[in-house]
Amino acid sequence: MAFQAKFAEPETPFAVERVLVGAHPVIVKLRALIERVAPTEATVLITGESGTGKEVVAHAIHTLSPRSHQPFVPVNCAAIPHDLLESEMFGHERGAFTGAAGSRLGLLTTADRGTIFLDEIGAMPYGLQAKLLRVLEDGVVRPVGADRATRVNVRVIAASNIDLAEAVAKGAFREDLFYRLQVVPIVIVPVRDRRSDIPLLTEHFLERIRNRPPGREIAISREAMVALWSYDWPGNVREIENMVERLAILCEDSIIDTSILPENLAASTRPATTPIAVKLNDGRVNLNDLVRELEGRLINDALKQTGGNKQAAARLLGLKRTTFAAKLRRCGVIVPASLDDREEGWTSKELYG
Repeated sequence: MAFQAKFAEPETPFAVERVLVGAHPVIVKLRALIERVAPTEATVLITGESGTGKEVVAHAIHTLSPRSHQPFVPVNCAAIPHDLLESEMFGHERGAFTGAAGSRLGLLTTADRGTIFLDEIGAMPYGLQAKLLRVLEDGVVRPVGADRATRVNVRVIAASNIDLAEAVAKGAFREDLFYRLQVVPIVIVPVRDRRSDIPLLTEHFLERIRNRPPGREIAISREAMVALWSYDWPGNVREIENMVERLAILCEDSIIDTSILPENLAASTRPATTPIAVKLNDGRVNLNDLVRELEGRLINDALKQTGGNKQAAARLLGLKRTTFAAKLRRCGVIVPASLDDREEGWTSKELYG
């Protein structure tokens, strides 16, 4: 047997597009914002529905920052009982409360020189919010029962799936902390608002499955992909990941087809409606933005009903081909090229500019 020297492979540089998958303009802009804010020390507030990838964004910011070789400490503020959250975050001294048999460092101290990610920050008790504000302003941590405070150097990234501005208005969240957290606000849109990324996300998770030992070639039929593309995914990216895993387990051969889709996905190709609410804030409304939003929803609905066929969607909306293509570009709706497109002569330049 010939001897082969083994050399350590160079570490693959981190690329945010590998963890934040998508080609929709809102995701492209989000990746650019992450790369812009990561090298700074700015506090970041990430908002978005459950399952959209808020922790993924937070971890990407940390990984691209000068703190990348220091701790990244995630904390789910809603998962820790309120009476224990202060001790968990700030630490405690021996005898500070019943059961405190010894001193303990808090998570803020553990994250010193690194990043702490405070998920579901809206669940933090009101009284504890004042102590967090002190950390943000002065870098000072006082453990429960301690006589003196210690100084930490920690970057705070917070996330919420509720409207914190509304929580402030209701008196459930401190206004000063809200503004201190959102030095850089980042909003992650739900999957239904970037529907063109569903095939990319599906393929991303299928590729993970293919790469698992012992390795299994698996694909998805066009009809099944249309059903996935048409579904609104209330659980967002997390729901897509779990569904792809489920379908890969249930399919008996190498192709995922419509026969194994659950009822909610199979029903997603039925005609959709497009409700839209209009509110006049202080007697004003941005009509151009409103029209663009409505056009985008109608185009998405038409594409859902036609299984992604652009020519049929244009006919459904009563639009000429050139007008439909212009509105696709204007509204940021991107649908992957299909065999139907090639047969009907659609070009990439016509669709995407």
